[in-house]
Amino acid sequence: MPPAKPTGPEKKSALKQPRPVIGWREWVGLTDLGIDQVKAKIDTGARTSAIHAFKVRPFTDRGAPHVSFVVHPTQRRRIPEVECTAPVHDQRKIRSSNGQQEERYVIKTTIQIGTHVWPIELTLADRDQLGFRMLLGREAMRKHFVIDPGRSFVAGRSAARMSPVHPLQEASS
Repeated sequence: MPPAKPTGPEKKSALKQPRPVIGWREWVGLTDLGIDQVKAKIDTGARTSAIHAFKVRPFTDRGAPHVSFVVHPTQRRRIPEVECTAPVHDQRKIRSSNGQQEERYVIKTTIQIGTHVWPIELTLADRDQLGFRMLLGREAMRKHFVIDPGRSFVAGRSAARMSPVHPLQEASS
């Protein structure tokens, strides 16, 4: 006779895998856009995610709306500049934290935090004067992570800040 299938609370715990924990800020990759890493603030108060984009220019490619834009992925730096293009997924009115509403382009792209990769919607916004070049909203994180507001960079440090380990040093450690 086959074992009984779990029911009630046992069924949920038997089938549901625990979600990984991330901190209130994390290094993320947007490889579809050519951005290896950008420091993002994890913001459960924001519904949508946003990235600092400037020189935003809409255009049409084979009859479909696209947008080109430039990103400064490094906080408080003008270099490097990453030129990006993406199909326009939508245009929405977004209310910012200061209560002002603005029309923004929305694109779909792939995000990576640590070893986790999944598609998200991302709005293009002028975040130049704000503390973080990217904001990761709750829609992008839903069902992916648990957030620990007392921790930072849980998923891994920036590759640019890590010291490279030579293969011979690694073997001798």
